[in-house]
Amino acid sequence: MRFDFHDFGLKISFLSPASGIDSSFMSSSLQKVLGPFHLWGISVGLVISGDYFGWNLGWAHANFWEFLAAVTLIAIFYSCFSLCFTELAVSIPHAGGPSAYAHVALGPLGGLFAGFFTLTEFVLAPPAIASALGGYFHFLIPSVGAEIASNVFFILLIGINLLGIKQTARFELFVTLTAVFGLLFYFGFIVPHFDSGKLTADFTFNFWNLFPALPYAIWFFLAVEGVAMAAEEVKDPSKDIPLGYLSGIGTLVLLAFGVLFGTAGVVSTGEVSKLDYPLSFTLGNLYGSSSSIVLIFTFIGLFGLIASLLGIILGYSRQIYALAKEGFLPRILSRLNSKTKAPSLAILAGGVVGLVSLQFGNTGELITLSAFGACGMYCISMISFFVLRIKNPNQKKPYQVPFYPILPIVAITLGFVCFITLAIYNAFLFSILGAGLVFSFLIYWSNNGFDLKRVPHSSLSPDEEESSLSRGDTDF
Repeated sequence: MRFDFHDFGLKISFLSPASGIDSSFMSSSLQKVLGPFHLWGISVGLVISGDYFGWNLGWAHANFWEFLAAVTLIAIFYSCFSLCFTELAVSIPHAGGPSAYAHVALGPLGGLFAGFFTLTEFVLAPPAIASALGGYFHFLIPSVGAEIASNVFFILLIGINLLGIKQTARFELFVTLTAVFGLLFYFGFIVPHFDSGKLTADFTFNFWNLFPALPYAIWFFLAVEGVAMAAEEVKDPSKDIPLGYLSGIGTLVLLAFGVLFGTAGVVSTGEVSKLDYPLSFTLGNLYGSSSSIVLIFTFIGLFGLIASLLGIILGYSRQIYALAKEGFLPRILSRLNSKTKAPSLAILAGGVVGLVSLQFGNTGELITLSAFGACGMYCISMISFFVLRIKNPNQKKPYQVPFYPILPIVAITLGFVCFITLAIYNAFLFSILGAGLVFSFLIYWSNNGFDLKRVPHSSLSPDEEESSLSRGDTDF
């Protein structure tokens, strides 16, 4: 069966499932069960591990004030970007997220590039989080090796995602609330020891030190946009996504600055600049590493890392699912489990890549590569935003970014600044990213060429239910 629609002068054809694949094993109907509170839980949960570890590595490159400037810059970027991204998400509620927006705006090649960057971000962030999760668990129970704990937790959370979106979202909400409580617990015990003099001990400021610290400032917020990849599973996207997503951004900004100021006010930044468990170390420095306060917090802290790992697995699986359904990845990865409606093969495929990366990568490099992917995706998403706005300036949308075009201009400018900065200060990792992008392009070209009539190939279920993007059911 064939469907045609015109978006921005592009004729895109959608074909029924490819021959040779038994449609009885396939389904493309994701369950619509998520509300705004679930989305708040997913958005905060995706990111909250960034408050527990990773960000502190920035202090190896910058002092408190320099890193504060970097975090402030990134907070401004994410605040502006989130408003633009919300407009895209409610107008094109599709599991592909950024790749879907770029596909509609820029064609299949734009969708391919956005999908590559998004997968880089979401597939490489989990092993970094799992590594820190193992470190926290080892700090709590020294008899269990950090590497063993990392792998066990990773595999366990992959298993939870296989249960389906409803069960995953409920567990994500629980662990997110627990993780937020853990940070409030942390604040409560460091405030009595807060010394503002520690903040001004090194009052020097070198502007150029901001830039190598940017990947770790990004880590405070990285992957929050993943909530858009659950858009096809939201009950009322036009209302629920803005409410859940923007409240999540607000929560994350407050927590990031609380952790940054609170930690710097009680401990030397150099002491925690290379640790996978900076907050537990900080409390241990104040109360003793074996004190009940530290042990309780570390146990709670595990939930913060679990929340992000669980949520990002959800994000990468939906991205793989969408890319496979649109023909950019093997179609078999778009199959849904007939009982749970979860994209099981997509979950497992990303999990295998993550587990391999966990064995051979180090936390800093994984964070930087993940940030590379994020910044590349942000740039393409903002280009897509402007293309859609320019081609349809008077089109009514369920949600529109305020202060247009000022906020979008700020977002796209800062997005490119971050990407270029990462490339300059991490040339070797940038070359790896570039090689991966070229490889993906060659695979795409050899399989599909540049014929818009051949991609995307939306896999329809036996009753011919299409996704929102397949129907052309968007507000752009």
